[in-house]
Amino acid sequence: MNDTVYDILFAGGGAAACLAAGRLAAANPSLRILIIEAGEHTKNIDAHIQPARYFSHLAPTSKTVTFNVGKPSEKIGGRSLVTPSGRCLGGGSSVNFTMYTRGAASDYDDWETVHENPGWGSKDLLPLMKKTETYQVKPGEATHGYSGPIKVSMGGAFTNVGSQFLDVARVIDKDRGPIDDVNGLYKCNGYGTWQKWIDAETGRRSDVPHHFIYNQEDNKNLVIITGQKVKRVIFEGDKAVGVEYVNDTVLKPNADQTVKTVHASKLVVVSAGAFGSPTILERSGIGRKDILEKNGVPVKVELPGVGENYQDHNVCFIPYQASEDAETLDALFRGEKAEEEKWLKEWSKGKGLIAHNGIDAGIKMRPTNEDLKELGPEFEHRWKTYFENAPDKPVIWVGACSCFLGDITVAPPRKYYSVGYYTQYPVSTGSVHITSAADPNASHDFDPGFLSNQADIATLRWGYKKAREIARRMSSYRGEYLPGHPNFPSTSFAFCKEGQDGPVALDAPIIDYSKEDEELLEVFNRRFVQTAWHSLGTCAMKPRSKGGVVDSRLNVYGTTNLKVGDISIAPGNVGANTYSTALTIGEKVAVLIAEDLGLKLE
Repeated sequence: MNDTVYDILFAGGGAAACLAAGRLAAANPSLRILIIEAGEHTKNIDAHIQPARYFSHLAPTSKTVTFNVGKPSEKIGGRSLVTPSGRCLGGGSSVNFTMYTRGAASDYDDWETVHENPGWGSKDLLPLMKKTETYQVKPGEATHGYSGPIKVSMGGAFTNVGSQFLDVARVIDKDRGPIDDVNGLYKCNGYGTWQKWIDAETGRRSDVPHHFIYNQEDNKNLVIITGQKVKRVIFEGDKAVGVEYVNDTVLKPNADQTVKTVHASKLVVVSAGAFGSPTILERSGIGRKDILEKNGVPVKVELPGVGENYQDHNVCFIPYQASEDAETLDALFRGEKAEEEKWLKEWSKGKGLIAHNGIDAGIKMRPTNEDLKELGPEFEHRWKTYFENAPDKPVIWVGACSCFLGDITVAPPRKYYSVGYYTQYPVSTGSVHITSAADPNASHDFDPGFLSNQADIATLRWGYKKAREIARRMSSYRGEYLPGHPNFPSTSFAFCKEGQDGPVALDAPIIDYSKEDEELLEVFNRRFVQTAWHSLGTCAMKPRSKGGVVDSRLNVYGTTNLKVGDISIAPGNVGANTYSTALTIGEKVAVLIAEDLGLKLE
């Protein structure tokens, strides 16, 4: 492979890269394209194609994700936040929760107007969103596509946990009603059923590799090499002409580290995600001067924004004990053979809990005037400057999960459900930088930046209360799972109890939290908050003068023949899981490269 020349190199084989490469290869099969991926192939492997097996990728021994360890922070109780990112062909598309979530239209409009990127507004991106998908939920929806390779459905089942969540919410929340499409782009603040990246006919995960790469295996000009980490971009002057790469050491801890090279005649696309892309650029001499000098990397292009602007979502999945008749995935997560055999028979027909992710219902929620009082003065500035005039932007997501979403090995074996909440647009941001000039397998200098702004704490406090009021009224409720809740005193109205006979009444009073309870809840959220696995923004598409790394055509400032093409280019957060946005970015990458090369995409 040394010194082989391709037309286009993709340094990283995640969702956006595989989609873009697949589109370009289909448009011109003679185009020589190479994807270099650190992880392994995913073709027809159960852990990747069976949706309910997503939790296996988070096991401590997993090699299908990279466990990015953040700096310890007193803001989260002195913990080091561990943030997984995909490390297999297809990246997050091959390991995520298959939860179909799209951002608000205004998220992308902000990319165009606030962050000055022509062609990236919702009106431009909606056709690309539609192009990717076949929406199997309901025909004739104007914001959805019906001829794309990636399937969207409700999965192979609808659990009674999801139904109960919706039933309770409709009764107790008079300020918000149902919504037909929780992911229709233009509206939020309604309760609804949650779509999934699952094929309704086969029950398989709708990932990128099976629909853009593996279906073109007869094209010998589309080449994938796995188990390889890109070290740096090779330049001739300002022109990117290739990359150096070495063996990945997660798959093979003692692998030979001889540097290999490969060249590109037309373009190098750095596409290694929110963690990989900025660190490849830094090892290539592109980034903050002090970071590069500290690591002994000669400065080629001073771009202070590289590795900055790291964003995620702050999430808490709060567990509740469930009745025996609750339909949950817990037994599957525990690997109980009888349960697996039962549902595998259904999965062979595209049905059942293996064709499912446990998330059937939820809401992208905005506060009422009364809620704004609850959110308090800590949130007031954020509301006024960011949310008030953007009615499609939710403040928090609240939803039901038909399982215990946590370390299943420490929870007693029984049925659970979780009601989660996550901050859709945290104020707090972080950073990702290199710790070594020479070793691409070295861990990152990663600061998640969680909860450094008090507005984010106010949002999580509000989310816990909203989620709990629904959870304790659901008919499957059998008490709180105490290790996953604040330790409120027994004298408090907020006191948590396990082993209950049933739910509280629908018309039971809303819990009144004392000042002491509020303080305990803040401590709990700081100690319990986790990543939502939604990392983005570290190679932001902004003007160079405002900390940008790439321009609106994704060209890296100060270079030629070099683009970044993945979720790291997001200049602002999106109120959604990152997969939908990664797909859209991948489609846009393909369009921009095709325009550069004079190709016509299909």
